[in-house]
Amino acid sequence: MRLAYDLNTDSLYIHLCERTAVDSDEVTNGVVLDFDAEGSLVGIDVQHASQKADLSCLMINHSPFGQLKAA
Repeated sequence: MRLAYDLNTDSLYIHLCERTAVDSDEVTNGVVLDFDAEGSLVGIDVQHASQKADLSCLMINHSPFGQLKAA
């Protein structure tokens, strides 16, 4: 899973996996879910992210991650 924030567009994209999205659904104003060819969720696009979330802090609780990487 990867988080990607674009300062110029104030967009946060949460990549849940590396599969290609072929369909999307805006579930609420500025929040788009992306799906692969099998209908599985592959990503979440949050537009105007700084207005919807506190981007100054990322907290991870009870994570199954074996490794964390910073880009």
